[in-house]
Amino acid sequence: MGSVMERLEPDRMVIWEAFPSWVQFSWLYFMSALAALRGGLFYRFGVGGWEMWVLGAVILLVCAGIVRHWAHYELTREQVLVRNGYTGRVIQSIPLSSIREVTMRQGLVAQYFGIAVLVIHSRTPDRTLSLRGLCDPEQVKSRIEALAWKHQRMSGNSEPAGA
Repeated sequence: MGSVMERLEPDRMVIWEAFPSWVQFSWLYFMSALAALRGGLFYRFGVGGWEMWVLGAVILLVCAGIVRHWAHYELTREQVLVRNGYTGRVIQSIPLSSIREVTMRQGLVAQYFGIAVLVIHSRTPDRTLSLRGLCDPEQVKSRIEALAWKHQRMSGNSEPAGA
């Protein structure tokens, strides 16, 4: 879930931040449910090895939690960042002044769950930043485009973001 409040940190003002949605990892939940179901059936019918299936289901759920917090998305007044959620190190970033356009990719399943991937294209060729599994992708896209437009207008770039 994204935070809409502004958070002041020593070197930057965070305007928006989020982790990928839990729904992004629904395939891990499905596989975990299948493993737990199989373990339950093995237990019910007295077949050995049910413990390993239940353990596997738990391990898959733990993996989903770990992977979800691997990427932390931030929008500051200067740039869009992807940070490692555990160490805080910047994995990738694009300054707002160099954003050319923001596009949204959304398959049928993602559309059903209301999530999408935002792809931020830089003015530098072949440089993109992907924000995967975002809730409210239209709102985030609008916010990034508005800040990029404002930043580019202030810096004197002629081509607005999204054009």
